[in-house]
Amino acid sequence: MARDDIYLLPMNQVGSFVFDEHVVNVFPDMIARSVPGYASILSMIEQLASRFVTMNSHVYDLGCSLGAATLLIRRQAKEGCVIHAVDSSAAMIDRLQQILKRQDTDKSGLCEVVAQNADIRSTPIVNASFVVLNLTLQFIVPEERADIIQRIHDGMLPGGALLISEKICFDDPAQQLLMTELHHDFKRSHGYSDLEIAQKRTAIENRLIPESLQTHVDRLSAAGFSIVAPWFQCFNFASILAVKTTDSRDAGTGATAE
Repeated sequence: MARDDIYLLPMNQVGSFVFDEHVVNVFPDMIARSVPGYASILSMIEQLASRFVTMNSHVYDLGCSLGAATLLIRRQAKEGCVIHAVDSSAAMIDRLQQILKRQDTDKSGLCEVVAQNADIRSTPIVNASFVVLNLTLQFIVPEERADIIQRIHDGMLPGGALLISEKICFDDPAQQLLMTELHHDFKRSHGYSDLEIAQKRTAIENRLIPESLQTHVDRLSAAGFSIVAPWFQCFNFASILAVKTTDSRDAGTGATAE
């Protein structure tokens, strides 16, 4: 795994962050060292896939990057399931297709994965049992986010679930400052210098627009999801599970919480 050195040296001008070939080459290291709790979120995506993915349904990993969630979901997918891994970065999809080609050569009996270089804002959602937006919506302009969530809900089977993870912001300035400082401490503890942190922040500040946790919860509820459950938070990153069901006692399998 190549080490993220993109912002290691001083830059005369820091350009906007782009998911290009350079980022692809270091992405696993970048995200592991930049997002507190990322590994925990991934492990729960696999667990949730085991619960919610149904036979002959579609699964969508929207903003899939190199397919970390896709590959975990594939291990739990049921018969006849198709996973749609979608990303607007051609470099990400090209690398994911290489990964899938190697996996398909080594293993048999895996469900189909369709890796698509496409805009999630125009991706049809059909017959979906499980949808993942893992650190994706934050890169979409806020006024277009409700439409994406609504289309996901409307294209989802009863009992289906959406997992959304996001960098979040806070209404209270003191809390916002504390969470930002703790996030930067996390990065320093994983080897990033103050220069790297500052330059990365400059590059991404106009590309990644965070919202409050409550804003995400309200949007999911307004779209019609019956259960909206924030389940994870580490500093300024959070994850929410939203379930579409007509029965609040049913979370997709008929099993009770006990």
